[in-house]
Amino acid sequence: MSVIDLSARPEFERPPLDVTAEGAVERPLPLWERAWNNTALRRAVLLILLALIWEVYARYVNNPLLFPTLSETLEAMMRDLQSGVLVQRTVTSLHVLLLGYASGLAIAAVFTTLAVSTRIGTDLLATLTAMFNPLPAIALLPLALIWFGLGVPSLVFVIIHSVLWAVALNTHTGFRAVPETLRMTGRNVGLTGIRYVALLLIPAAFPAILAGLKIGWAFAWRTLIAAELVFGASARQGGLGWHIFEARAQLETATVFAGLLVVIVIGLLVESVIFRAIEARTVNRWGMQR
Repeated sequence: MSVIDLSARPEFERPPLDVTAEGAVERPLPLWERAWNNTALRRAVLLILLALIWEVYARYVNNPLLFPTLSETLEAMMRDLQSGVLVQRTVTSLHVLLLGYASGLAIAAVFTTLAVSTRIGTDLLATLTAMFNPLPAIALLPLALIWFGLGVPSLVFVIIHSVLWAVALNTHTGFRAVPETLRMTGRNVGLTGIRYVALLLIPAAFPAILAGLKIGWAFAWRTLIAAELVFGASARQGGLGWHIFEARAQLETATVFAGLLVVIVIGLLVESVIFRAIEARTVNRWGMQR
């Protein structure tokens, strides 16, 4: 049987090491690495790469009627911008879009408020969402023509349908994901009705609400362009979709691509400027998502 030595260990001291020769602990990143960490720069590089692929492929095909080059498309765009046609068509489309989008958000707010306040409201929203959310908005175009005639009201109607269910579904899902502890805290401080929704549920569920706003915007934008391609001219004022349709009828393929490019650019600006600014000032600042 071995004997354990319980005597005290001798004390010893070590001199401090000289670390002056080790250099800086933090290494500054090189310029290219700091630039590549910028999200806007990375996306700009990707866009430039896609533009180069477009130009090279179009020159390889060498058929402007089927696939014009990027330079030809930009020339057509600048020509239409200088004449004012493209600006007028864009303003017309954005005006109709804002009317439909705002109306859809207002109706979605009413439905979701009822859904979180009463059981009947929850059943109503679930039933209507299951019925109408799978229905393409463009499928309601014949009814819109019969009910509202040829013009802006018909476009606003189909936009409301495309926005309403996506926003209401995402918002209600976000409300249901709010922790019960937070709900009880709100009730304990006397929050009820509209104040309960506005001061507690909306901030807590804002990531889901913001996702619904993005989806609703995308649905509204593409529904508007599709509807304008069919009947978007009213009182000689057509939107971007009608502009594309007219160019296609006249076999001006570069003008068609210019109209499509404007649609893409507006979508990128709304996503990268408006929604990203909202996201940075809300959910990112609150630490709710990375």
